[in-house]
Amino acid sequence: MIETQHLNVQPALKRPDDFYNALVDMHRDLSEEQSQLANAKLILLLANHIGDEATLEEALKIATEGLN
Repeated sequence: MIETQHLNVQPALKRPDDFYNALVDMHRDLSEEQSQLANAKLILLLANHIGDEATLEEALKIATEGLN
């Protein structure tokens, strides 16, 4: 795993199962295209909220780690 400098990768949600269920519910009844668009919108909204490019770059690296 990549050593982080900016990104908090420790569990921080008080009710992670509730968030997971809300995320699944968000996709319910959406087509594959709509689901991908909803994910893209969510990512951009959260990236804007974070606002720190170094943190976001770390997140991108971690998200793709091991996929190649």
